[in-house]
Amino acid sequence: MSLSTAEDDSATEIHLPADIDWEMLDKSKFFFLGAALFSGVSGTLYPIVVLKTRQQVMLNDCPCFKMAASIFRNEGWRGFYRGFGTSLMGTIPARALYMGALEVTKSSVGNVASRQLGLSEASASAIANAAAGLSASMAAQLVWTPIDVVSQRLMVQGGVGDGSSCTVGLKKYNGGIDAFRKIVRADGVRGLYRGFGISILTYAPSNAVWWASYSMAHRGIWGCIGCYFCKKSENGNGYRPDGKSVMAVQAVSAAMASGASALVTMPLDTIKTRLQVLDGGGGEGRTPTVVQTVRSLVKEGGLGACYRGLGPRWASMSMSATTMITTYEFLKRLSTKNQDSFAL
Repeated sequence: MSLSTAEDDSATEIHLPADIDWEMLDKSKFFFLGAALFSGVSGTLYPIVVLKTRQQVMLNDCPCFKMAASIFRNEGWRGFYRGFGTSLMGTIPARALYMGALEVTKSSVGNVASRQLGLSEASASAIANAAAGLSASMAAQLVWTPIDVVSQRLMVQGGVGDGSSCTVGLKKYNGGIDAFRKIVRADGVRGLYRGFGISILTYAPSNAVWWASYSMAHRGIWGCIGCYFCKKSENGNGYRPDGKSVMAVQAVSAAMASGASALVTMPLDTIKTRLQVLDGGGGEGRTPTVVQTVRSLVKEGGLGACYRGLGPRWASMSMSATTMITTYEFLKRLSTKNQDSFAL
């Protein structure tokens, strides 16, 4: 059984909802609703990010649940939302850049791949999604890196009792503005972009792989077992999935794409986090280099130290990707100029 978009007409095909490209979107509605929806998603997943960050800067490994209990016991619920205000302020413009670059690149590369290069729909979709993920991540890092540097330093504040207090190079800050001022005073604007290069090396390939994998997994699931989630069309022209089935397949595809991405990029993410959070690890108070950070990690716990926080990161990526893609597709359908044309 083959796949087709909603416009095709065949009794043996699964008619998926038509994809919505950049030209079909009401841009003001897209960015306004997107800021609101993704702010809610960020708030829901933020405690997991705090756990991951604290694990990555610890000298000694600490089980995730033990750390969570310690944070709650010593700091209460506020401990899980340290730096959230700063993070939220940066999330809105970063998401706008990300979504804009994603849709523009996906539409442009998709048209070139299918019309000019003559590639199949599946190949063109995978290439377009990979290119879109790469460009979107690089654009968003211009905003996300400074926000990461500030918010992550706030995340590890007050870590007494969970092990993070044993890590060298942690400074105390009184909120996001205070952290911003002290970082700029100590290191200049460059201090806000500490780890920018490795952030690009971490997130750009990760996003490219994720979006390409998501595209292939999405088509693969529908191609293999899609008929079990679809109902025969009333006019007898093929099969059409209902809205719940579409969301379920999107969620499973997102979780599958997140697994490999988390495993491949985890060491880079750990190195990035330490570079952005820790001070004075390079000797004589200097900022540590990537090589020095790697040596320090290996000395602390071998290769396994590079994978500290893998559990929370995997969970965070899977839940974030699942909620992100379902929210994102929902957002696109809410933001179409003519919604009736794209109804399920």
